[in-house]
Amino acid sequence: MDPTLELFNDEQIAAYHREGYLVVPDLLTDAEVEAFLTHEQQRSQPANFGLQGHRTDPQYGHLATHPKVLAGVRQLLCGSPSIVQTMLLNKRPQGGQGIALHQDSHYLPNEPNTLMACWLALTDTDPSNGGLCVVPGSHREGLRSAHRTQNSEEHASWETEHTMSDRNGRQWTQKMVSFEIDDIPMERLVRLTVPRGAGVFFTGMTIHGSFANRSEARPRVAFATHYIHADTWLFREDVQNPMPVE
Repeated sequence: MDPTLELFNDEQIAAYHREGYLVVPDLLTDAEVEAFLTHEQQRSQPANFGLQGHRTDPQYGHLATHPKVLAGVRQLLCGSPSIVQTMLLNKRPQGGQGIALHQDSHYLPNEPNTLMACWLALTDTDPSNGGLCVVPGSHREGLRSAHRTQNSEEHASWETEHTMSDRNGRQWTQKMVSFEIDDIPMERLVRLTVPRGAGVFFTGMTIHGSFANRSEARPRVAFATHYIHADTWLFREDVQNPMPVE
């Protein structure tokens, strides 16, 4: 893997820092997408990797460490990344729930805040099948107040507790819920169209989410990987051993 590979030009990097996200076509080949989907279809039962499938599953690992993705992450983080977590986001047609508008830094507090994600579309995605939504420029407005989402027809709703610790070993317990940002005007929301094989890079402070898949027969399948700069501290103990990548 060539650590000098560059994915973005200066204009793209400036757009990412200005808007808080960047849509990138053709990150994956059609063969790579098909290999992942076939791998998933061949499972005898759903995978139960938690958030660490990239450590044990070769297809998860391939997407999380894909040379194009890592090239972009290195440029945007200005240094070596580590993988925090991976998630397969498989939203069925006819009502599969979305994730309410949130900031990833609510779920993954980190210091200094270098958290970012790459969201890969494994099917064609758009507003009609619950595609990704973003609020441009929201990453420059700080961590917003949020509440537990209430509309379970649109969004998953849950509550859990995590053990947290700082660099000095101080521990505490913190409740987390299915966060929904307070008071976001819907006119600020951009509903993205991201074709199969394309991806979206966004910061941990960028407000984003999705709505239910209301299409009749179009699944919305995506794969998300969260990264931090190698020098960043994660406060949640269950993800405090991020996987470094060269």
